[in-house]
Amino acid sequence: MQTPGTFTITATDGAARRGRLHTAHGIVETPIFMPVGTVGSVKAVAPDDLAATGAEIILGNTYHLYLRPGDDLVARRGGLHGFAAWDRAILTDSGGFQVFSLNSLRKIREEGVEFRSHIDGSKHLFTPEKVIGIQRNLNSDIMMVLDECVPYGADYAYTEKSLALTTRWAVRARQAYPRGTAHNLLFAITQGGFFKDLRERSVAELAETDFDGFAIGGLSVGESKAEMMDFLYHTAPLLPSDRPRYLMGVGTPLDIVNGINAGVDMFDCVLPTRNARNGTLYTSRGKINIKRREYAEDDGPLDPRCGCYTCRTFSRAYLRHLYVSRELLAFRLNSLHNLTYFLDLARGARAAIVEHRFAAFKAAMEALYPEEVV
Repeated sequence: MQTPGTFTITATDGAARRGRLHTAHGIVETPIFMPVGTVGSVKAVAPDDLAATGAEIILGNTYHLYLRPGDDLVARRGGLHGFAAWDRAILTDSGGFQVFSLNSLRKIREEGVEFRSHIDGSKHLFTPEKVIGIQRNLNSDIMMVLDECVPYGADYAYTEKSLALTTRWAVRARQAYPRGTAHNLLFAITQGGFFKDLRERSVAELAETDFDGFAIGGLSVGESKAEMMDFLYHTAPLLPSDRPRYLMGVGTPLDIVNGINAGVDMFDCVLPTRNARNGTLYTSRGKINIKRREYAEDDGPLDPRCGCYTCRTFSRAYLRHLYVSRELLAFRLNSLHNLTYFLDLARGARAAIVEHRFAAFKAAMEALYPEEVV
């Protein structure tokens, strides 16, 4: 068994990378999509369902789990793995994005960020050190540092000041948890808003500290698709090439393919499960809305090329019936399929990189989602 944090690139095709990240709870094959389980549960999906999709790593959220049920309670129950009955890898976000989205309910200072709970209004303080302590209690395989995600449209002066604070916080987090202390890995988050020189500065300064991986934060926050792609392709190649690269909170299937094309290894987004609950499903023929009347008597599988439980077992007619009848089973079956689609996308990308046909793989995805091409 390799030491947790060992990351090996096994194949490349252009900037796209095929790799393997060792964690304390198993190997994560990259590029990888990570289902989002904010409060220790991927919505509508049980751990055995997740395992059946091939998920190797899921996300939890520090902010939400700290407030409810509390990280100390989770620690007493074997950490998040034991509490949620998930024996594979877990990444936890620092909760910074959630805290900073509270706007009037938080105050930023050098020590950290003071905020009021969205649940009961109680006052709390997140410092870089406290956020690491919470994630240690959760026993995350990958912990994220506390950062400030500046809003879209923030001016240069504010973004520069915020970036300096984020960098200082990241260094404090690494000092609170030196590399090799335990099996939990620590990832930094690069910021810099929509100023390329600040993005470059963020990466350069954080690369001086020995983090186990590096994330791109602050994208998909209200900018146009063209802007997001511009900054993605500018920033990804700057990240250290010998560490995992993680694009936070992005996005659609084509966003993920573009991220891989830019050299990113890890992705997460609520899109597959959120859209599943809204009746929007991803297939090898593009997106469909299962609530449409045209599927009322369609006896075919949702996607004939998909091997998930939903597609193997049920017709489009039945899935439509469940959805329009507001049956809870619709959430589970739709989520199972969409998660399988996103994980199959990652598996397909890995195979394409190894076989040096990633450009063709990307072109096929662009043909499937032409409205997203910029």
